[in-house]
Amino acid sequence: CSWIVARIGDCAFSDNGASLPEVVGRLLLSQKETIAVAESCTGGLVAHLLTSIPGSSGYFLFSGVTYSNNSKMNVLGVSEDTIFANGAVSQEVAREMALGTRKVAGSTYAVATTGIAGPCIGLAAPDGVESITLELSFGDRGMNKRVFAFCALDMLRRKLLQGRK
Repeated sequence: CSWIVARIGDCAFSDNGASLPEVVGRLLLSQKETIAVAESCTGGLVAHLLTSIPGSSGYFLFSGVTYSNNSKMNVLGVSEDTIFANGAVSQEVAREMALGTRKVAGSTYAVATTGIAGPCIGLAAPDGVESITLELSFGDRGMNKRVFAFCALDMLRRKLLQGRK
């Protein structure tokens, strides 16, 4: 196992069988950090994965399924101009969703997902906000949601690992 981990580096999230949500939860707890989530395309799956871990009340603060543009604007404070100029499925909207979620919840970190088959993930942290667009589609809505949710968790995991250095 250590041979494999040494070769794939930080792509390996566990060498002891822990799930990605467990690893993220442990990192949040050990760093005394908190998380909030706003989801569109993943429909609450990221929050479900995080809160399925015993002890998640020690780090999980808020979840919103902001599926409509109105909820993105009214709950999270995403600018109507941003949605109009870039579309609801854009890195700009994902970043504003993450920033708004962090503000609403008062969390250390916030993750936001928006998209269809090529979703955007936003991550707000104390040192700023970042976003990515995934170019993935498996032709199956459930599989897409699972992959996107795990990609969002992995983005958070990698950010948390940076905080440990």
